[in-house]
Amino acid sequence: MTNTTTPALLKDILGPPALRVIASAGASVSRHFDQAVFLSSASNGLAGLSIMGRVRHIADALKAALPDRFEDALEIVGAMAPQLTHGFQAIAVTEFVARYGLDDVDRSLDALAHLTRFGSAEFAVRPFLAQDTERTLAIMARWTGSPDEHVRRLASEGSRPRLPWASRIPAFKANPTLAVAILESLKADPSTYVRKSVANHLNDIAKDRPDWLLHRLADWQNGDPGTTWIIRHALRTLIKEGNPRALALIGVGDGAAVTIQDFSIKPRNVRLGQAITINVELISTSPDAQRLVVDYRVHYARAGGRTAGKVFKLKTFDLPAGQAATLGVRQAIRNFSTRRHHPGCHEVELIVNGQTMAKTAFEIETESSI
Repeated sequence: MTNTTTPALLKDILGPPALRVIASAGASVSRHFDQAVFLSSASNGLAGLSIMGRVRHIADALKAALPDRFEDALEIVGAMAPQLTHGFQAIAVTEFVARYGLDDVDRSLDALAHLTRFGSAEFAVRPFLAQDTERTLAIMARWTGSPDEHVRRLASEGSRPRLPWASRIPAFKANPTLAVAILESLKADPSTYVRKSVANHLNDIAKDRPDWLLHRLADWQNGDPGTTWIIRHALRTLIKEGNPRALALIGVGDGAAVTIQDFSIKPRNVRLGQAITINVELISTSPDAQRLVVDYRVHYARAGGRTAGKVFKLKTFDLPAGQAATLGVRQAIRNFSTRRHHPGCHEVELIVNGQTMAKTAFEIETESSI
């Protein structure tokens, strides 16, 4: 059954119904919130904006509806937050702090630590980091001791060097390891929510400072299950690249003692909207058990005869001596906002412990070839 309540576009999360929720929340907590002004200002020009454009637009509309005194406005938005019904509504509220609170850093960052519980303030903290990196990082480092996992996670997520959708911080472009004190404080955090952010932060660093990351994570190997989880997920980009040091950190040798009995794709010819199934059988030729990281790389056809490779995870597992394992995965062939498919031959490589061990291919047909 189709879920008709799901927005067709991400930006529709901040459509007219969301504006009414925010307006109602403001009016319910303070008579100094001008509901009519907010709705008029927020509605005007909303339709043509992207999701993050709407975040900024709503923040400006809040400015028009709130008291001029920033401290009074902060009190109102802080009281509004528990009444919001979606995280992106709260993100728009945090953006008000980012846009109008740079002259009141301590009060603004305290407000973001409160608001992040209702919708992450990871984007809103970025202007403060850009304005005064050292001071803001010192405050964020204190957040790592918060009993609230949302605040601890904000310390890591807000300071990510390559946070998706967010502005890049000049100081982090020059040195993506600036938040290492925060990461050290959170490397054994009990919350999966926090550990995932730490791993993503470290994976960002891997793209610019792989040697630094590998050295640091070698020192983190202390047997703590949470830290071990972070290390494995932080290394995913380097593992996909077959980096021997990264593989060694998760207990995997460079290369594997296996033979490939079968590596196949069915069907070999597909159209957009269909799916392929990739299967492989691996047989151990080792006298000992071995850990295997099995991935596959699809070389997507591009316009003009070019290709672009993307690595996908298949499975990480231990294969006993002399044993066989059959793995399979189904992959839809459809367009995404980040990836569009083109007709033509798509080569697929099987990668085991960083080494290409087999190749096959499938063809995406044009509609006219049917």
